[in-house]
Amino acid sequence: MRLTRFTDLALRVLMRLAVVGDGAQEVPPTTREVAEIMRVPYTHTAKVVAKLQHLGLVEARRGRGGGLALTPAGRRASVGGLVRELEGAGDVVECEGSTPCPLNSACLLRGALRRAQEAFFASLDPLTIGDLVTSPTGPLLIGLGRAPVS
Repeated sequence: MRLTRFTDLALRVLMRLAVVGDGAQEVPPTTREVAEIMRVPYTHTAKVVAKLQHLGLVEARRGRGGGLALTPAGRRASVGGLVRELEGAGDVVECEGSTPCPLNSACLLRGALRRAQEAFFASLDPLTIGDLVTSPTGPLLIGLGRAPVS
């Protein structure tokens, strides 16, 4: 299974926000700053942040002193649940598309792939966003975007 770029970026944004205040910086980063740190287009990051806000995982404040902050729910969010939400309930393979599979009525593959997909999600269920930023990942995230010391 392969995650969409949207889901990948959402997880990375949440991870980055999870280390704010842990020595990363005192001022919450803006969407633009997170995009620069993650080296992705601002427009993609803005869409991801909007979705994460809608899910109650990120809070965005405008104006001076504003920025992005991970909510307590965001820190506790199950990675498996989040990936399920962002990836949707679709099947791994498209059996019904514009050219339906001729094996559709008697295929055992579709069910096997659905079980494998659920096992993938289930393996991520116990992990939280907070778990993903323990050492060595957290310190690396804290250092992203900082100017090199000369």
